[in-house]
Amino acid sequence: MNFKSKNPFLNNKSFSATSASKNSEVHNATLIDYNQDMSLAGTINKTLVLFLLLMASAIVVWWMAFTGMNPLVPTIGGAIVGLFLVVIAAFKPHLSPYLAPGYALFEGLFIGGISAIFETQYPGIVIQAVGATFVTFAVCLGLYKYKIVKVTEQFKSVVVAATLAIATYYLVSWLFSMFTSFVPVHYGNSLMSIGISVFVIVIAALNLFLDFDRIEKGVEQKMPKYMEWFGAMGLMITLVWLYIEFLRLLSKLSSRK
Repeated sequence: MNFKSKNPFLNNKSFSATSASKNSEVHNATLIDYNQDMSLAGTINKTLVLFLLLMASAIVVWWMAFTGMNPLVPTIGGAIVGLFLVVIAAFKPHLSPYLAPGYALFEGLFIGGISAIFETQYPGIVIQAVGATFVTFAVCLGLYKYKIVKVTEQFKSVVVAATLAIATYYLVSWLFSMFTSFVPVHYGNSLMSIGISVFVIVIAALNLFLDFDRIEKGVEQKMPKYMEWFGAMGLMITLVWLYIEFLRLLSKLSSRK
């Protein structure tokens, strides 16, 4: 079975080879503006913009939490609105120049709130999770850049299948825990729970390779300029997921001491 989806955006056809047909329709006398094509530099710049926006809103909620204000409302609201914007972008990628910054701002509210909650319980955990996330990103980028890890169709299928399995497990576990006395196995700090967290982190890290590949292929195929925002947004989604999973793992390890 060949899974086409390449990240938390799941199954969308936004990164399809359309540039050839686009260029073939241009009259010979027309000057083609190649600045309207997706570029690697443009995607990197937009990723940095999204990161700064996320950090700015996260700092606001962090400040609220540690000055006595209740950060619960912006934390929950940010998570809901952020998810809503991701779903829209998956079906309307041409709106990414507007949706991606919005996602970064609202997701930053969630990140700031959840980070403050973990930091209150386990002092120092946030800086550890941030460091682990950036180290993982750097290692994966190096492995991809130097072709040590090659993103084949089989690689994509396995990673996407595992990602979908994790998402399904989390959703089902959450529903059962909401309406029954069922306690999901990944709760708590048991060795089984820690093992699950490690597995999820590995899968999240492998999704970074899919992000890198998708961005590279988009540049090669001369995708429209707005796909820079779409690619940057996909990369941010994976990094946020990775960071949250590191927080969960480190909290489990800390609670066992």
